[in-house]
Amino acid sequence: MLIDGHGRVVDYLRVSVTERCNFRCKYCMPDKPFEWVPHEKILSFEELFLFIKVAIDEGVKKIRITGGEPLVRKDTDKFIKMISDYAPNIDLAMTTNGYFLKDFAKKLKDSGLKRINMSLDTLNKEKAFKLTGKNVLEKVISGFEEALNVGLKVKLNCVALKNFNDDELINLLEFAKNHGCEIRFIEYMENIHAKNFLKSLKKDEILTILSSKFKFKESVKKLNSPATLFELEDGYKFGIIDPHKHDFCDTCNRIRLSAEGLLIPCLYFEDALSIKEAVRSGDIIKASEILREVLKNKPEKNRWENSVNQNEISSRAFYKTGG
Repeated sequence: MLIDGHGRVVDYLRVSVTERCNFRCKYCMPDKPFEWVPHEKILSFEELFLFIKVAIDEGVKKIRITGGEPLVRKDTDKFIKMISDYAPNIDLAMTTNGYFLKDFAKKLKDSGLKRINMSLDTLNKEKAFKLTGKNVLEKVISGFEEALNVGLKVKLNCVALKNFNDDELINLLEFAKNHGCEIRFIEYMENIHAKNFLKSLKKDEILTILSSKFKFKESVKKLNSPATLFELEDGYKFGIIDPHKHDFCDTCNRIRLSAEGLLIPCLYFEDALSIKEAVRSGDIIKASEILREVLKNKPEKNRWENSVNQNEISSRAFYKTGG
């Protein structure tokens, strides 16, 4: 069992297989050039898998594949099969922008992937172009539908932004509900890589907008979930992720591994240790020692509650950690 320095059980590993993405979303990596990361800088799937086996053997029960956009990396489906074959009962999921799902959904399902979290911030074609820098909405929606068709469980993530998609939150909830999917509205997480004109809709503002159409009540929060759940009168549940409150961190059970081998204990802070040398030399004992050192120093909470101060805005590049 893996336990951090604050007594929290850590059984959830998020693995970023690439920092590359085919979108340039304004809240993530709008100004990063489209470029190839040198192959030698990132861990091979075999090297990533070597550490993943250590993590599973130490007690990790849930693994999420992230990016960047994980499907821009060749053979990600084969990597997923490596994990699934090693631990068939592992809760194996992926976060994706959905653009490539039309072509990859069945391969992912056949490889052992169980669930997908897909970004959907707007149902408006022009807004989607403005947000991502590409004409993407049609392919995203077709990818979403294909994932459902092949039997993957899909959850939608929507970053709620003032003066951008605040007029669509009701439609987005209805879209998710009509497709039998949970939607989670996410407060925009301030970071130095995003455009500074973005303004987050806070939890209470999101609820006020939704209450103009729906009646709902707060539901019991799932253990370790970052989302607060709400239930409509007909039983449909949606969530809100609010990282600006410290209870977001109280039951944090997550640790992150970047494509370059950085083991990251917290989404907010830059603190990390590298396992690259250990896994490339096949030193499993050293990799396990680094894992436990990172857990020992895992912060108790983030500082987003104070992020109105520019000095408290995270310098973390979410495209390297997968959010």
